[in-house]
Amino acid sequence: MKIEIYNTAHELGEAAAKHTTQLLREAIETKGTANLILATGTSQFETLHQLINEDIDWRKVTMFHLDEYIGLPVTHPASFRKYLMERFISKVDLKEVYLINGEVNPQQECKRLSEIIIQHPIDVALVGIGENGHLAFNDPPADFETEEPYIVVELDNACRRQQMNEGWFNSIDDVPQRAISMSIKQITKSKNIICSVPNKRKATAIKNCLENTVSNLYPASILQTHNNCIVYLDKDAASLLSHQ
Repeated sequence: MKIEIYNTAHELGEAAAKHTTQLLREAIETKGTANLILATGTSQFETLHQLINEDIDWRKVTMFHLDEYIGLPVTHPASFRKYLMERFISKVDLKEVYLINGEVNPQQECKRLSEIIIQHPIDVALVGIGENGHLAFNDPPADFETEEPYIVVELDNACRRQQMNEGWFNSIDDVPQRAISMSIKQITKSKNIICSVPNKRKATAIKNCLENTVSNLYPASILQTHNNCIVYLDKDAASLLSHQ
């Protein structure tokens, strides 16, 4: 794992997107196609905005995403499918798109997606880190052991409060209590991981996940063990790190 720190969220997003572009181009050049995982949330705004403006042959890219609420309609402002369709999918011409449907039987949806993703080794995963240290919706204590690519998870109160505070929901009672999430092991199987984390409110989580011993109490700490992971931070998110 490497850490890069930038002055602003915009600079962070630009750097993360340009590195992602390089990795996707290399995959396409090597094997003719590329497989990509996208994250959502406010931490990804700048990265995705820059990425859609890069010169990539998207017709050779297959896209998966990390997580989705169970029982939330795709029309809801907080739907991650809606987020990706509006901010990314509608703006590029992808080869294939595999979105998580949180409105069907969750166990069957996990099985469907798991069978697909094992046929698509991931070249690049774009991820973030939550205020509680979660990676995707794997809240602490996260399951570091399951081999299942997609799992049903319970969302803790810190996670749900973050979603409300970011403006996606009017109250914490409106935030679903369960979600479908890509598992920790599936994320770390990605050949390359690009982790983008701006904002002062993430500073404690960044310190816990990047400087503490790897632990499922700090789920994103698992990134320390990945040889091809770069964590892109702005100065605010990095403000509590011992070495900057």
